[in-house]
Amino acid sequence: MEAPQYVAARVQQALAEDGRTHELGIRVDIRGDQLFLRGQVSGAEQRERLGQVAHEAAPELRVHNEIKVVDFSEPGEDEHLD
Repeated sequence: MEAPQYVAARVQQALAEDGRTHELGIRVDIRGDQLFLRGQVSGAEQRERLGQVAHEAAPELRVHNEIKVVDFSEPGEDEHLD
């Protein structure tokens, strides 16, 4: 069986290089036969795509997608300090 750190590196590489995701900021942790994805993305669709790519990269593991969707909206008005 492949060492957990190598599996995690393979999954992280897949998340970064896959045309559906191109994501660098996701942490991948392996615990036994389980794979945990953690981090933040700007949309639910991206979250789902990351889970799918992780499953494809390590189909032997059970994927737990703990990625949070956050709102990266445009900033409001400029703040003026006197």
